[in-house]
Amino acid sequence: MVDVAVVGAGQTAFGQHPGAMKDMWSEAVRACVDSVDGDLRLSDVDELFLGSTAFGGGQLGNTAAYLGEHAGMAGVPARRVENACASSGFALRDGWAAIASGRADLVVVGGLETMNDLTPERKRYWLGVSGDTEWERLAGLTFPGTYALMARRHAHEHGSTHDDLVHISVKNHAHALDNEHAHLRKAVPFEKAAAGAMIADPLTLYDCCPTSDGAACLVLASADLARSLTDTPVWMRGSGAASDHLALHDRPSLTTLPATKKAAAQAYAAAGLGPKDLDLAEVHDCFTIAELLATEDLGLAEVGEGGTFAREGRGRRNEGRTTVNGSGGLKAKGHPLGATGAGQVVEVFKQLREQAGARQVRDAECALTHNVGGSGATCAVHIFGRDRA
Repeated sequence: MVDVAVVGAGQTAFGQHPGAMKDMWSEAVRACVDSVDGDLRLSDVDELFLGSTAFGGGQLGNTAAYLGEHAGMAGVPARRVENACASSGFALRDGWAAIASGRADLVVVGGLETMNDLTPERKRYWLGVSGDTEWERLAGLTFPGTYALMARRHAHEHGSTHDDLVHISVKNHAHALDNEHAHLRKAVPFEKAAAGAMIADPLTLYDCCPTSDGAACLVLASADLARSLTDTPVWMRGSGAASDHLALHDRPSLTTLPATKKAAAQAYAAAGLGPKDLDLAEVHDCFTIAELLATEDLGLAEVGEGGTFAREGRGRRNEGRTTVNGSGGLKAKGHPLGATGAGQVVEVFKQLREQAGARQVRDAECALTHNVGGSGATCAVHIFGRDRA
């Protein structure tokens, strides 16, 4: 197995972008190339993996080739990876595997989504197709409703409360204040978040992530090539992925995501590390309950203690062992579906190179990204380090 490093990373701001998706993707690629210390020529790239759900049906066919051409990679073998909200997390895994297997030396991985060019009704339709259509969507169950069921069950089994979820929302909004790429850069007081408009009981407006446009791009290199491109590579220490039942009624529990647990176990084993080694974790908090469950499934909190973890502020920047969603997470940084997984790695890249500015996690040496598709049917987990091994 060849060691793999991230040698460049860049993204657009997440939010609303009036331009075409090719312009948004080109902006992310330029930011990524600018972050590479050495002489990087996009014509030297061996492969391009692009994560996108093609939200709204935009450019469903040959998306990767189309966007590669407009970003200076015409002729580079390119393919689109679709795995719901985990699309670019799985694109990253494909890029990592291409280099680790010796098939490639230089790979571009990215993701993008344009979501705000549709009516609210059409947005709800396209968000729903990542869940079970036959038994959930056609019966009227939305994604907020899906995660509300998880929240209610966790409260029933473990005594967590909505206030625990409010602590997550307030934390992530506070973290996003220092993130120039975040969709929602505003402080949200506890009282305001607790009294938000009800979306799906017990989840309110402040428990839900925004609908975002955005793009993110990464450059991966083999160990032999990495040192010629940068003096400070960020090493991919472990990669894991798993899938699970799509429909909630087929799962044995609503308070854990087996795909997360399996993917995390693979990544931890490959890295030779565990939860206690993590300085920061970017986790998939499409809803606040998703972060609570992730802290348990990733081993940051004991089973049933995710509410306590949140209430005690153990995920706040530089206050606990592991900073959780120092970027603001999906909740405040934003969630452009196909770009989310790659965007998490952009944050990790900056943190481990000590380039995160006001949001810098102190002495950050090891980080994890956790990217979930839909309501948990797919998950990719990656572990990164300043050191090669």
